[in-house]
Amino acid sequence: MKDHTDKEYEHDLATLRDKLLLMAGRVEVMIADAMRALIGRDAALAKKTIEADHKVNKLELEIDELAMLVLVKRQPMARDLRFVVLALKMVTDLERMGDLAVNICERTIDLSSLPQVPAYEDIPRMADIVQRMVREAMDAFVAWDGTSAEAVMMSDDEVDELYHSIFRDLLEVMIRDRSSVECCSQLQSVAKYLERIGDHATNVAEEVVFMTQAKDVRHHGKL
Repeated sequence: MKDHTDKEYEHDLATLRDKLLLMAGRVEVMIADAMRALIGRDAALAKKTIEADHKVNKLELEIDELAMLVLVKRQPMARDLRFVVLALKMVTDLERMGDLAVNICERTIDLSSLPQVPAYEDIPRMADIVQRMVREAMDAFVAWDGTSAEAVMMSDDEVDELYHSIFRDLLEVMIRDRSSVECCSQLQSVAKYLERIGDHATNVAEEVVFMTQAKDVRHHGKL
């Protein structure tokens, strides 16, 4: 009977991990598609990406339900307990990243009917870094690698610097050309959404460090 129970427990943990990875993969695709839609001024792709968010939301509910079931029925200890707690935190960050990809798509739909401005260059660069952060945070989770997770955390400073640079550049364009205000304001929002995705990827990395090293690095160096 104990072997049967142990196998069910391991299956529940494996299912929880697989669902997290599936959710993360879908969020990565949403971010990539949101940026392709923005750069290509593709309103149809933006709308399709918005519609994909319901799959992410569905996985959020499934993961929450399974994680709570494991906590109540299995009463995990030590590493397994940290993993389940991580799942409950990580799913919130992933769901929020999906919402932010939707926000980018909404701005893209608005931008598709506006004249283009010449301050696009750093936004795709910022998006590349953010997407890499999400991917590497999840890779660290899969590999149980706190050191790689800490490297992801370091990338957040670069994202913040790019955000402030983009904000300043767009502000200068608006000052020079008042007709660009609406377009530049939308692009500033896109940059802010990307910066927030970077923050959520950092949260995931911090959670991986806690899971692997039982070390709380939240707000490290910011207190």
